[in-house]
Order: sequence, then structure tokens, then C-alpha cells
Amino acid sequence: MPTESGSWAAARQTKQKRKSHSLSIKRTNSSEQDRPGLQRDMLEGQDSKLPSSVRNTLLELFGQIEREFENLYIENLELRREIDTLNERLAVEGQTIDGAELTKGQMKTKASHSTSQLSQKLKTTYKASTSKIVSSFKTTTSRAICQLVKDYVGHRDGLWDVSVTRTQPVVLGTASADHTALLWSIETGKCLIKYVGHAGSVNSIKFHPAEQIALTASGDQTAHIWRYMVQLPTPQPTADTSQISGEEEVDFSDKDENEGDGDISSDCPTVRVPLTSLKSHQGVVIAADWLVGGKQAVTASWDRTANLYDVETSELVHSLTGHDQELTHCCTHPTQRLVVTSSRDTTFRLWDFRDPSIHSVNVFQGHTDTVTSAVFTVGDNVVSGSDDRTVKVWDLKNMRSPIATIRTDSAVNRISVSAGQRIIALPHDNRQVRLFDMSGVRLARLPRSNRQGHRRMVCCCAWSEDNPTCNLFTCGFDRQAIGWNINIPALLQEK
Repeated sequence: MPTESGSWAAARQTKQKRKSHSLSIKRTNSSEQDRPGLQRDMLEGQDSKLPSSVRNTLLELFGQIEREFENLYIENLELRREIDTLNERLAVEGQTIDGAELTKGQMKTKASHSTSQLSQKLKTTYKASTSKIVSSFKTTTSRAICQLVKDYVGHRDGLWDVSVTRTQPVVLGTASADHTALLWSIETGKCLIKYVGHAGSVNSIKFHPAEQIALTASGDQTAHIWRYMVQLPTPQPTADTSQISGEEEVDFSDKDENEGDGDISSDCPTVRVPLTSLKSHQGVVIAADWLVGGKQAVTASWDRTANLYDVETSELVHSLTGHDQELTHCCTHPTQRLVVTSSRDTTFRLWDFRDPSIHSVNVFQGHTDTVTSAVFTVGDNVVSGSDDRTVKVWDLKNMRSPIATIRTDSAVNRISVSAGQRIIALPHDNRQVRLFDMSGVRLARLPRSNRQGHRRMVCCCAWSEDNPTCNLFTCGFDRQAIGWNINIPALLQEK
């Protein structure tokens, strides 16, 4: 009776193992269908203070986790079987390949190479599967830490800038391409003041450090300083939006936003004439800000210059030249007479006015595309964002290279750094808003689903850490601003 060769026996053994494995998978899949019902039955008899919806969500999440790890375990077993089969095959073939025996060293090398390939496959499969679980946990955690509180809807075109007053009463300001700037009650979302003095897009808004005065920059080549008087309405109870985001992120169509909403700003008191108009630029004024003390203001323009003005007299004090292309932003230091301007020439410049007799300038080079904004921190740092999809943290005492670099997947717009916790908020072209610390570690991403978040490009972020209701505001080209409550202690604890 003929006997089976070694290679035939190994092949048959492998086939039997695979068949047995496929049967085990079928059993696993059939048992999965009954598992959620069993889990629910087991938990129904237990005392719990959690709402039933929360308990069901937790059950589903843990069920997904269990299935993911079960699949990983099965794949691990299969890969181990393939490794064992390969080793057996090599042992058999090593004696008869081309009629010549392989040396022990050659067999060891070949087996090691094949085993390393399978090992790499195992690692890749494990990382891909576990990343889904980690991503699920991160999404759930972000929603618990970052909650949408209020939408501010009333503009008729996209929003370029958002800002919060530094004095009482605390109100929110938005600048829009619809030629208006609006002031809002943070708690109620009601429009309080409508400024209509500009003849072009309003590109930025900043509030005076001590008085109820606003500074706006416009496409009409001017910057306006105007006074407002507001009386905050009584806050009304609002619906809890923290339970809304039970869905994963989805894409939105490009249909018109805010369909059916009327112009709610038409009922606001209107300011039509500014106290002062700053007119020295020959192009769009893209941004403006107050110097410390509020007696001077700086503007940035597409005419490649930044201008420093005396607020009381409206006179031009300095014209800051040097950029090779249009300016995109300007920012002032909160406690010192320092100004930083950013430009499409891939640089940003630091202007020092601490000595009245002379102003010095330093050029920061490190980006490869338009620098969309550069902002000061409370300390001696500047944070710059760019269309090259990076954010860089710089030390004012060492300008040669950044001390940290954040790489993202989308162009970065007007960033904001919280004064107390030094958390960087990054608004992106791809509608995302991400939070990082100063060392470049990602902390969270603001939730975005088909029920909340921005539907188009996010243009700007602004922190307001002293506000108990909302401490981060974002605005975008979907015609709305959004107020978020960021649980900063929990955020830093997750880090």
C-alpha cells in the first residue's frame, strides 16, 4: 500500500485546520447575534442610576469592543497556524529542493524571512483593528469634554472673525462678508447690536480693552472705531444639546445653510456711523487690533503694509513696510507694545514699539505657504498657522527655528491660544476644529455631525476662559458662530 509523501500530508493537515477554523468562525458569528440580548437581560436585573438610553449605548459600545477583540484573536490564531504550516513545509522542502540539501543556515534565513513577513502582517492587522476601538473611545471622550452650547445665527453671508469683549457686560462679536458686524448675548444667542457703517465685507472685529468700543476692518479699505451700548437680556432655559451627537461624523451637501431663517438681526438696534474712520490703506483692510492700553490701533492690509494709528486723533503714526505680498492678519501682545503681522509671502514679522524713539522688526521664516495668522501667548511665545497645514510655536528669544511643530491634514485659519491653560484652538478649511497644547500634543477635536458643528470652512476661533457658559467660540462660512463649553480640567487629565 503506497504511503503519503511529507508534502501531501502537510497540505492535507493544513486544509483540515482551515476547515475547522471556518467552522469556529461560523459558531462565533451565530453566537454574536444572541449576545446583546443576553447582556441586556443580565443588566436589567441590576440596580443602576443611568438612563436607559445611556445604558443601551454603553452596551452597544462594549459589544463592539468585544467583537473587535474576538476577531483579533481569531486572526491571530489563523496567522499562527500559517506560521506553523510554513515551518513544516520548509522542513520538508529543505531536504529535497533541486536534489540538494539546504544548509542549516540557509533554512534558518528563509524561515526567518517568511516568519518576519507574517509577523509584520499580524502587527498591521492588530494596529488597524485596535485603531477603530481607540478612535471610538476618543470620539466619545471628545463629546463629553467638548459640548456645543449655543448657535449664533443671523448673518446673511459667511463669517470671517469672532471676538469676545474683555469688559462687562461680556458679549460676542462677529464680522461677516454681508458688510455687517453683530454683537450677541452669549447666554441667549440674541442679537444685541448691528453695525452697518462699512461699505464692504467686515473682515475682523476686536473690542477695546477697557471701554464699550469696537474696532472693525473692512474690504472698503478702512477700519472703523465705533461705540456700542448693550443691555443683556435675561437668560432662558435651553435644551440640552450634549445628547444630540450620538452619530459619527458625516459629510454635508453644499445646500444653502440656515434655510428658512429670517434676518433676526433686523430687530437689533443699529449703529450706522463710526466714532472714527482710519483711512490710509490702498487695499482691503484684512485685520485690526488694539495695542495694550487702547490708545493706539494697528491695521493690516492687502496693500502689503500695516499701519499704526493714534486712536484719539486718527493720525497715522507708523507705516510698517517689508512684506512682499498681501498681509493676512495682525495681532498685538496682551501686556507689551509688540505687534505681529502675517503675510502670503510665507513669513510673519514681529514689530517692537516698546522704545518710542525706534521700532525694530524681526522676520520669522519657517512656513512654505501663506501664513494665515500669528498670535501671542501670555509668555514669550508666538504661535503661527499656515496654509501649508502646519502650526508652529516660536520662542521670541530664539527666532531661528520653532520649538514645536503641529502637522495637520488641512489648511489652518485664524488660531487662538487660551491665556490661562495655553491651549491652541485650530480652525481648518475642512470644517474641523482641533485643540493642541503648546508642545504639539493633540488634546481633542470638537464634535461635528449632521446635527451640530460647522458645515463649511471654519475661519476663526476665540477663547473666553472667564465665561461660565461658553469658553470657546468658532465661526465659519456657513453663516453661523458656535459657542462651546470645553471642560479644560478633564481635557488636561485625558492628556
